Amino acid sequence: MDAAQDPTLLHTVADGVATVVISHPAKRNAMTAAMWRALPELLAGLADDPAVRTLVLTGAGATFCAGADISSLTGDSSDAGDGGDAASDDPRALAVAAEEALAAFPKPTLAAVRGFCVGGGSQLAAACDLRFAEEGASFGVTPAKLGIVYPASSTRRLAGLVGPAWAKYLLFSAELIGAETALRAGFLNELLPAGQLDKRVAEFTRILASRSQLTQAAAKEFADGRTDRDAYWADRAAGSEDTAEGVAAFLERRAPRFTWAP
Repeated sequence: MDAAQDPTLLHTVADGVATVVISHPAKRNAMTAAMWRALPELLAGLADDPAVRTLVLTGAGATFCAGADISSLTGDSSDAGDGGDAASDDPRALAVAAEEALAAFPKPTLAAVRGFCVGGGSQLAAACDLRFAEEGASFGVTPAKLGIVYPASSTRRLAGLVGPAWAKYLLFSAELIGAETALRAGFLNELLPAGQLDKRVAEFTRILASRSQLTQAAAKEFADGRTDRDAYWADRAAGSEDTAEGVAAFLERRAPRFTWAP
């Protein structure tokens, strides 16, 4: 296989935005065991990079991610050459670990979706804070087609996002839904006309990168249901200059220069 076609996770960092690209063109960007295994380490490095203020997850070409590479569910050991032992790794556990690493990323995350966002692809998109899609995208949670029990944590995350009724619809039927239905169900935040996704994501991530990371980090934990960090964030706010800077910038009619970083 040509190196450019090998399954991999690509990433760039520019203007405060880290972009992670799922690239497996031969199989509609399906995630191999090696890709699932690599994602948490990649995310950890980006989380520690002070130049990163927000993260975009997307797919190469016209597809976000068609799910897990089914060959990895059948004991195919072709991924073992990356240093892991694919035969001894449960691919479902690898997928959950990658999903949890993405959900725990300490800065805002956004899934930019074109084409198919199915199975493990929907699992990753749901783990992001926000989801923008282009018209024509399709979404599905498909374990019922394979006789797989969807992970408890993934099921709860999906139900928290779209509600129990839509989560059951998707999980029971394994049917694909269109982007307009996904927007109505609450899976998507924004649906863009064809050709407008990149422009809108670039615009919105510039907005995210300009805002207070203190506000964003605390809001992310609170919105995700964490209840043991109220005092922690009150202390961070008291020791930060972001509030004074934000008020001063508002009064002076200028862009704020926030300095707090996680």
